[in-house]
Amino acid sequence: MTKTNPGRFFEDYQIGQVIRHAVPRTVAEGERALYHALYPARHALYSSDEFAASCGLESSPIDDLAAFHIVFGKTVPDISLNAVANLGYGEGRWLRPVWPGDTLRAESQVIGLKQNSSGKSGVVWVRTRGLNQMDEPVLEYVRWVMVHKRDPEAPAPETVVPDLAAAVPAAELQLPEDLNFSDYDFDLAGEKHRLADYELGEKIDHVDGVTLEEAEHMLATRLWQNTAKVHFDATHRPDGRRLIYGGHIISLARSLSFNGLANAQMIVGLNSGAHANPAFAGDTVRAWSEVLDKAETDAPGVGAIRLRLVATKGDSSRFSLKGEDGKYLPDVLLDLDYWALMPL
Repeated sequence: MTKTNPGRFFEDYQIGQVIRHAVPRTVAEGERALYHALYPARHALYSSDEFAASCGLESSPIDDLAAFHIVFGKTVPDISLNAVANLGYGEGRWLRPVWPGDTLRAESQVIGLKQNSSGKSGVVWVRTRGLNQMDEPVLEYVRWVMVHKRDPEAPAPETVVPDLAAAVPAAELQLPEDLNFSDYDFDLAGEKHRLADYELGEKIDHVDGVTLEEAEHMLATRLWQNTAKVHFDATHRPDGRRLIYGGHIISLARSLSFNGLANAQMIVGLNSGAHANPAFAGDTVRAWSEVLDKAETDAPGVGAIRLRLVATKGDSSRFSLKGEDGKYLPDVLLDLDYWALMPL
């Protein structure tokens, strides 16, 4: 009897199927230190207990994207172990902060299936929830991933493509209890810019660049327990190169966005996201952002800003995204649309 698990292939998924993912993970302070070592993460709310307390929180929570990576990593053995590529995200919401000492687990429901025309792979849509030790949801999101078929001759399932919202409505964003930016310290945060200083359509060049290192990517994927073969096994791709985990690009771009968006403190919504092109060690990543929307919230002094975050590689021209054919330019790595909380 075979004891090992080869992972699920496209024909193993069924609409409505619920998957409870192993293994729960208790988050410690070391998680934050490693996250800040991997990325130039400097947002004050996640760096200082004192700054977080001045904003109404009990202490500094774990970075929102670190929590996302932990939950995401739980899903990989069941959803994307045999992936060709992770394609996109939508309808994401952070529902409550994750604190050191919390234990996170994840569960997913299959909500869409579509076989590719080649018959060799298909796209799987899942809605994933991360829960803490009290079974309280801490975040939820939809993602879709292209997965190999075990048997190319296996019959195609009925096509079901979920109808996803273009954006999470601002009124549905969940803010941490007691969050208060009334006494926000702009000097300690690093910039003076508040929500009112940003204009719709404004584009911000985040200036800095970081060259991807194989060692950092490998450490990141192991930290999040992401076991997708394309990130570890150089023989798994025809070109013999290990694909950089898309979440690594997300966190790197978000960290680079500090220069110009230092006060976009908490990520609370993920409207959409696409990994436009693959990234490999040696690529130099830069980032720019576009302001898409702004909204007020019920929390004192707290507003919400909707941002498009774009990561590119090389010395690409600033603010370029798609060509005349409507397809992403080859130097675009990431196109992410999210909501963050910012002082009014």
